[in-house]
Amino acid sequence: MVRPSVPHVAMRPLWRCRNCGREWPCQPAKLALLTEFRQDRTGLLVYLGVLMTEATHQLGQLHPGHPPARMTERFLSWARARG
Repeated sequence: MVRPSVPHVAMRPLWRCRNCGREWPCQPAKLALLTEFRQDRTGLLVYLGVLMTEATHQLGQLHPGHPPARMTERFLSWARARG
């Protein structure tokens, strides 16, 4: 029996990938986002910025006193246009 494919999307409020369990966005999610926003890098960064804000808030509520680290690196740095 073939299992249905599970997309690499965020499982909120944990912000882990539903498919592979890694921190989201995982590598397959990054590739999918780069493909989806291929012609709109600015749109991708805005979208990721909104998700980063949501993730920071939700993770902060799950772990009071331990603010999430590396959020800019995790959500935005990888998506910037390369020169």
